[in-house]
Amino acid sequence: MSRPVPNPGILDIAPYTPGKTPVPEPGRKVFKLSANETPFGPSPKAIEAYKHAAAHLEDYPEGTSKVLREAIARVFGLDPNRIICGAGSDEILNLLAHTYLSHGDEAISTAHGFLVYPIATMGNGARNVVAAETNFTADVDAILKAVTPRTKIVWLANPNNPTGTYIPFDEVKRLRAGLPSNVLLVLDAAYSDYVSRNDYEIGIELVATTENTVMTHTFSKIHGLAALRIGWMFGPAHIVDAVNRIRGPFNVSTPAMLAAVAAIEDSTHVEMSKAHTETWRNWITEEIRKLGLKVTPSVANFVLMHFPTEKGKTAAEADAFLTRRGLVLRALNNYQLPNSLRMTIGTEEANRLVVEGLRDFMGTT
Repeated sequence: MSRPVPNPGILDIAPYTPGKTPVPEPGRKVFKLSANETPFGPSPKAIEAYKHAAAHLEDYPEGTSKVLREAIARVFGLDPNRIICGAGSDEILNLLAHTYLSHGDEAISTAHGFLVYPIATMGNGARNVVAAETNFTADVDAILKAVTPRTKIVWLANPNNPTGTYIPFDEVKRLRAGLPSNVLLVLDAAYSDYVSRNDYEIGIELVATTENTVMTHTFSKIHGLAALRIGWMFGPAHIVDAVNRIRGPFNVSTPAMLAAVAAIEDSTHVEMSKAHTETWRNWITEEIRKLGLKVTPSVANFVLMHFPTEKGKTAAEADAFLTRRGLVLRALNNYQLPNSLRMTIGTEEANRLVVEGLRDFMGTT
């Protein structure tokens, strides 16, 4: 019997695996710390804007997300005509791949980079090339070494998910300078709002001064609008024009658009979330290290912890132990990190319970 056949390479793609749904022991409270969601939710102003939009759900959205692009432009000091909005930054990453990749092309991502990159690459018939990392951090020299005449895109999450590491702006500039001019550098800044380092830059300067760099961002993290699926890109005019030609005309809903405008303008809510994250990220890192576990230094809203391979102390066993207590972390087998778990920074209660749970698991008093 004949049936439709997917394009070559589609069935070679490993599906994206989201954070698991918690199933705790009876009577225990559940803390989902597997998806890098903010523990505070969105700004109350964003919620109010979302509710207000419900009065006009019969109307199509404004097709270019004009009001949101203008709000982003005001906050970041950008030209709104060089901004594209999408259904999460994931959609924009896929639009970029669809625009610039084809069969026979290559795109480079790092060893523990965001899993959407190989999906977007392979979904358009191109080959995903993996560049090695150093200490769970993107290595500019390794990326440059991986470049061939077929390279069309380099994907760089900065900070990176799931490792929480970043490379300084000088290194990003060195990467851009070392790449051929026809190679598009995509700087994914989803976690940039949590960074407080003097040597870090979100990517706007490179986008503003080159013709071959774009920066993507999201409202899913510090703004707490993950359920609405909304992200954006700042890029050169010619790239914005090309991507807009294949972007769906109503890809961002009106409620999402208006909620995002309110969220990005509520700087008080953002600063509160950032301060909480920094305080508890530092505390969790120190406490977990006291248990004899290694923690990769993070600048994002999560930490990456590494477990022994000794039976009874493995990451998989720790994950099962914590899950029974209603503490759901992220296993990272699909990121080639089988001996590691990623923990999102949560409420004070959740953070303390994870450390307490790990202390019991490791047998430390």
